[in-house]
Formats: sequence, C-alpha cells, structure tokens
Amino acid sequence: MKIAFQMDPIGDVNIDADSSFRLAEEAQARGHTLFFYGPDQLAYQEGRITARGHDFTVQRVQGDHAELGPLKEVDLADFDVVWLRQDPPFDMHYITSTHLLDRLAPGTLVVNDPFWVRNYPEKLLVLDFPDLTPPTTIARDLDTIRAFKAKHNDMILKPLYGNGGAGVFRLTPEDRNLSSLYELFTGFSREPLICQKFLPDVSNGDKRVILVDGEPVGAINRVPAAGETRSNMHVGGRPEKIGLTERDLEICARIGPLLKEKGQIFVGIDVIGDYLTEINVTSPTGIQELERFDGVNIAAKIWEAIEAKRV
Repeated sequence: MKIAFQMDPIGDVNIDADSSFRLAEEAQARGHTLFFYGPDQLAYQEGRITARGHDFTVQRVQGDHAELGPLKEVDLADFDVVWLRQDPPFDMHYITSTHLLDRLAPGTLVVNDPFWVRNYPEKLLVLDFPDLTPPTTIARDLDTIRAFKAKHNDMILKPLYGNGGAGVFRLTPEDRNLSSLYELFTGFSREPLICQKFLPDVSNGDKRVILVDGEPVGAINRVPAAGETRSNMHVGGRPEKIGLTERDLEICARIGPLLKEKGQIFVGIDVIGDYLTEINVTSPTGIQELERFDGVNIAAKIWEAIEAKRV
C-alpha cells in the first residue's frame, strides 16, 4: 500500500519512544511505501487534497533514522492510507486539517477517522461515560470553577485542549492560586478549562491502555517523578510494566465498541486507579514501551486492522 504520514518533523523524533516512527518501521517491513509531510503542507487545491513532502525510508539508527527523497507534491487521493499523527494543540489549525482530510473518504482511509477525531477530542469523549470518570467540570466561568473546588477541595486544573502534561496544576485545599491561574489561562486563550477531582492513586501511576480497533492489547504504567503530580512521559514520568485489571477490561468493554464504530483504530486511554480520565485519539503514544515490556508486536496488530479495512 501507499502510506502517507501527516506528522511533526520526522527528523526530530526519538526512535526508541516515538509511536509514529514505530508505525512507519512496521509498515516498511510489511512492504508498504512511505510518504511524509507536515500539517502546514496540507492543502485543498480546486477539488484536490494535496500535500508537499517526501518519500522516505526508516532505519533504527538515531540521528540517521529517516532518509527523505526530493520534495514533491502529491494528491492524497492516490494513497491507500493517511495517518493523522501530528501532536496537538487541538486548535483551529488541527481542526482544519480534519476537515480537509475528511474529503479523502471513502477512497483513502484516514487513521484515525478525522471526523470523529474532531468530534471526540481527548478530554471530551470521556463525558459520554460519567460513571467511569472522576467528578469533572468544564467551564470558563470562575465562579463555577470555584464551586467545584469548594465541593471537592483537592482538584486538577488543566487546559481543555492541552497535551503532554503541559499546564496541569494540582490545587490542594490550602492552595490560594486559583484566581491567578484563571487569569493566566484566560489571558492567552479563549478556551474553557477542565477540572477533575484529584485522585490520590496517581502516586501509584497513571495507566496508559492501548486499544486497537476497539480491543485492549496491553498497558504500561506511567509513574510520576518525585515531587510531581503529572505522570506524562514528556515531563519525566517513568514507564513500568503492568497488566490489565478487571476494571481496565470493564472500561475497555464499555468504550471499545464506540471507538471501533467511529474508526478510531489506534487509541490510548488513561486510567488512574478505577477511573477513566482521558481517551486519546489525536496522536496516542506508548507502542514502543508496551512492545518492550510485553514482547508483543503492537504495531503489527495496528497494521493488520488497517490492512483488513483496505481489502
């Protein structure tokens, strides 16, 4: 198959951790050809969805891991699969990409389905499952946020469309910084904030469960660094081997059919203790860590699901 990756610069990735690199590596091993372009190079041109980028090959040599061909313009309708893999922020630029990529269906398969990526961003899809999640409020009104803190005392405050642990704050009962943080966030963004009751179980780790076409295939535990609330690996969280509990499987059984129905082939959910906190559909990570811990080729499972849809 002809495969295109819409992603951040491939030359900058960590080949031992980046899931997009692992997906490209596995695709190449399966005989597929690869094309790379950045989201800024995606365009609508008089009825065609085009991209300017490079054919490429990969090898597991850090610093020499991607060989790019000459710059060229392609019609993405000529590709079998396009991967939507750039990192958030989930802003209007990202949303516009999903609108353009929508136009490739049904001839080209976009993974994950951009219509539902747009309508199911990480911190909003969980609202469909309130019994699985910690107490949550989404608001821009300061009085509403204050009322949530007064009710739950210890809470997490973060941008609704953030990622990688950026801008995540824990506000304990003694904390007096809510107004200042509110002023900070609203001073540079018109987006709402999300508040969740703090879950003490995060000290034991924030579990990332990987689902492929709606089915759980394994999990890693991300343990916060000393003195940190955030467990994201971008900010020093330590990945550890861990299995799936009955509660994890219960959560996956509830959300998996919806993910499969909406074309969300590669998804990473976050579970703290018994609670689902996020459903990551934009650019989930964790493949390589899970493969090392469990000795399972997760990238192959993802490509098998995609290839089955292209038959």
